[in-house]
Amino acid sequence: MGTALVLLSLVLAFTLFWLDSARARELATAVARSLCERRGLQFLDDTVVLRRIGLRWGANGLRLRRMFDFDFSLGGAGRRSGYLILLGTEVELYGMDLPEQAPPEPTKDVTPPPAAPDTQGKVVPFRRPRR
Repeated sequence: MGTALVLLSLVLAFTLFWLDSARARELATAVARSLCERRGLQFLDDTVVLRRIGLRWGANGLRLRRMFDFDFSLGGAGRRSGYLILLGTEVELYGMDLPEQAPPEPTKDVTPPPAAPDTQGKVVPFRRPRR
């Protein structure tokens, strides 16, 4: 009777762990998809990959901490990676391998500087027609 109870407890614990892991994976997939959509990126393979799992003390006690990896693309060219860390069902941290944006080039002013007033009266100042 005792071994049957232990075996039943192990099966129940494994089933609960498996269901929790499936729920965490669905949540991680939805969060990764949302991260990509907000940045105008293409979420590749429509899936995440579990890389690490561990235990961590949180505000609500001992919780599972899972790290998921995912791939995305910038406009369909190349493959970049990102990660997402869930503490239970809450997003703890995420990161994406985005290229650093180059600073915008300074815009050149095409309007000429104001002309100095003509004190001799020999030069007629050029005025642009108003649009």
